[in-house]
Amino acid sequence: MSVENVSYYEDFNEIEKKLWALLVRAVNDRSSEFRTPVFICGDKNNLDGRVVVLRKVDEKNLSLQFHSDIRSTKIDAIKKNSNSSLLFYGKKEKIQLRMKVESKLHYNNEITKESWNKTGHISRKCYLVTNGPGTKSEKPTSGLDNKFDNFDFTKEESEAGYKNFCVVKCKIKSIEWLYLAAKGHRRALIDFQGSKKFSWLIP
Repeated sequence: MSVENVSYYEDFNEIEKKLWALLVRAVNDRSSEFRTPVFICGDKNNLDGRVVVLRKVDEKNLSLQFHSDIRSTKIDAIKKNSNSSLLFYGKKEKIQLRMKVESKLHYNNEITKESWNKTGHISRKCYLVTNGPGTKSEKPTSGLDNKFDNFDFTKEESEAGYKNFCVVKCKIKSIEWLYLAAKGHRRALIDFQGSKKFSWLIP
């Protein structure tokens, strides 16, 4: 792809427009490379990352959301330190996004109820495991009873998983954008803390 064909190559407004378009599309497009970012949390002695599924994007309020089991180890990490980061990469777009965020947990409230109601009963299977994610087991297992493991359950029965369901809402503090181009990479930082500021960076 030539520089001339990429409108967002050296234009802050086009860069911002492009990255939000990618994120918004990723919420509904299962094939989007930006749908499953790496979420990194913890403290300086124990940082950990895992892939999450992007569930909501709010450009106006600078926030992103994903779902989690309230028993997950990342929940304790967020409670101890809300400063987290998200890493996105799209091979086809040749774009990397690195976000610094502040993560907030939502459990058994209006936000979780709205998200839960939009979650299909088959997808709710993740929250029906008997023990929390990461619990040690003496044998290979999905953690589910046979009934749930075989998808032999109704939407009404899936409601039992709501007690384990939570939403992680990430307030975006900054986005670092990197575009990999044969004619020369480009890198920029958008800082949303205080008044929005753009800066060019050396790739």
